[in-house]
Amino acid sequence: MAQAVKIKSIEHLTHDVLKIVADKPEGLSYTPGQAVDVSVNKPGWEEELRAFTFTSQPEDDFIEFNIKTYPSHNGVTNQLQSMQAGDELLIGDVFGDIHYKGEGVFIAGGAGITPFIAIINQLEKENKIGNNKLLFANKSTKDIFNKERFERQLGSHYINVLSDEKTEAHEHGYITADIIKKYAGDNTKYFYLCGPPPMMDAVEKSLASLGITEESIVKEPF
Repeated sequence: MAQAVKIKSIEHLTHDVLKIVADKPEGLSYTPGQAVDVSVNKPGWEEELRAFTFTSQPEDDFIEFNIKTYPSHNGVTNQLQSMQAGDELLIGDVFGDIHYKGEGVFIAGGAGITPFIAIINQLEKENKIGNNKLLFANKSTKDIFNKERFERQLGSHYINVLSDEKTEAHEHGYITADIIKKYAGDNTKYFYLCGPPPMMDAVEKSLASLGITEESIVKEPF
């Protein structure tokens, strides 16, 4: 049964990513990396469910999402663009297979970064960042969000890969076997994946070519 919650604040993190903070439903529990079904509490939109990953921590007294919007689709994310504090969301069931198993490499494409925001924030809180690394794929620098925090948390272990823009500070192209090998090292135990299906397929093929087994891959289709 979905619960209605009020939006506390809503702001743009980039040209197309919203940060939404809302009241926490009573009894809600989740682990960092998990998502929840969300709909807009407006006539005609209550049944239009979309899955969004929590970027807040389970112990927080609020819930937070970082949501990539697609105005041209005229769907739920477009509705969110026009919402404001005091409007309501409907929060449904929690689900998700991504959870932290141990040190490794996080590989994210676009909005697929959101489960890793929650996990890396938790690791920072517990002083367990260690040698975890993050490869974050986007089209251009304007699509990157949470950059300053990742730089502070991970330092040189945070790597941006841009497909449509060349800069000296970032890798150019896609997350290939060569890029994974360059940054992962030989003894990486876990690879965490989240992103659009074509990217996921390509990265899984790259990992297979490097001899990485299914047991080492923690993934969530996006």
